[in-house]
Amino acid sequence: MHPLKKNRPLRRIVLASAVTASGLVLLLALKPHTTPAIAVAPAPASSNSGTGSGGSSTTGTTGTKTVTGDTAQTQWGPVQVKITVKSGKLTDVTVLQSPSENPRDQEINSYALPELKSEALAAQSASIDTVSGATYTSDGYRQSLQSALDSAGL
Repeated sequence: MHPLKKNRPLRRIVLASAVTASGLVLLLALKPHTTPAIAVAPAPASSNSGTGSGGSSTTGTTGTKTVTGDTAQTQWGPVQVKITVKSGKLTDVTVLQSPSENPRDQEINSYALPELKSEALAAQSASIDTVSGATYTSDGYRQSLQSALDSAGL
């Protein structure tokens, strides 16, 4: 007769309890997923004075100032922006570096970067929303933008 037949119900209860306890232990042993922090790479020393935290700056004859933000290292690659300030207002944001290792990165950037630019120009600050599907790029963009704004004195 099979060992788990009705003539030994206590054996089935013990076996079921052991399997349940083992499954619970394995489930609790799983580690939760954590998102990596974004690290900002130190920018090289600049010979320009008055540029703040390593960004470069130029001032044209029209009172226009161009400042390059620090490079933000993200999980998918570096993000760096350059801003143009005219009369104390943010007038343009240009992306110098963004993740572009594969076609998916390029697809994400094709919709995320214009959205981030329009939000930055509308907000006149780095307090912009994250673009859905481009979280790491959005975080890096925001970080580089903030360093450029700080360097520009905004």
